[in-house]
Amino acid sequence: MPEAGPTVVLPRRPLTVGELLDSAVLLLREQAVVLVPFGAVLAVAEQLLLAPLRVAAHVEPPVWWYAEGHLAAYWLLLAVGAATEGLIIALLGNPAARAARAALLGRSARAGELLRPAGARWPATLLLALVAGAVMFTAALCGPAWFVGFALLGAAIPALVVDGTSLPRVLPRAAALAARGGLRAGLVRLLGYVGWWILRVGLATGLIFGLSGLDLVPAGWAVPVAMVSWAAVNMVAYPALACLDAVLHLETRMRGEGLDILLARARPSTPDGVLLAADR
Repeated sequence: MPEAGPTVVLPRRPLTVGELLDSAVLLLREQAVVLVPFGAVLAVAEQLLLAPLRVAAHVEPPVWWYAEGHLAAYWLLLAVGAATEGLIIALLGNPAARAARAALLGRSARAGELLRPAGARWPATLLLALVAGAVMFTAALCGPAWFVGFALLGAAIPALVVDGTSLPRVLPRAAALAARGGLRAGLVRLLGYVGWWILRVGLATGLIFGLSGLDLVPAGWAVPVAMVSWAAVNMVAYPALACLDAVLHLETRMRGEGLDILLARARPSTPDGVLLAADR
């Protein structure tokens, strides 16, 4: 299992599923000063966006479960929620991927490096994030298609930022990496999402019920308290999922493209971009 420390967040070898999940958490812990505040801003914006849709769907906190007779509005709420999740994880994937790249190369990325716009490909990241949101919205409207869409999109931002893949080839490369090895990367991404979804529901609902049980939620404040609770949980969960995408992408390349071997044979003076560039 990886230990805490900048050089072992992502070992240069294929990892087990458990090691991948641990590596994602270690990467988040190492870069929390950047990823968590960024995640907080996006999580709050998401709650504000979903608020009128929840009113239209007549759902109530803390779980926002389906209210009978409002299926169309509730389905739309789920689809928009899937879109915002896809978009947020993609945006967070940019600094997470750059942090994972640094960890793989044996160093810890500083906050200034992750916040620096130079070379970060933010315009392309924003475009891909919007595409990811649109794909997830459409897939969620189709029900089970959500699982396919989510599984195939995980490597998009890491391929853009780490591999230097040209924008037109990012999505095909992401889908190919996710499907490699019997859809291993795609299934691991789904597993990570389900695990964090269970944790999010448990923490958010537990916090709300706990505050209500102690009579700390004033009358009429149930919805704002629920929104704050969900935003607080998501501000950690979304960066964690972005970190999983980053480490999973690099591990998939080590497993299927021999990236670890290429790094071991590379000259010390080779630039990072050349070291990690993928064929494109």
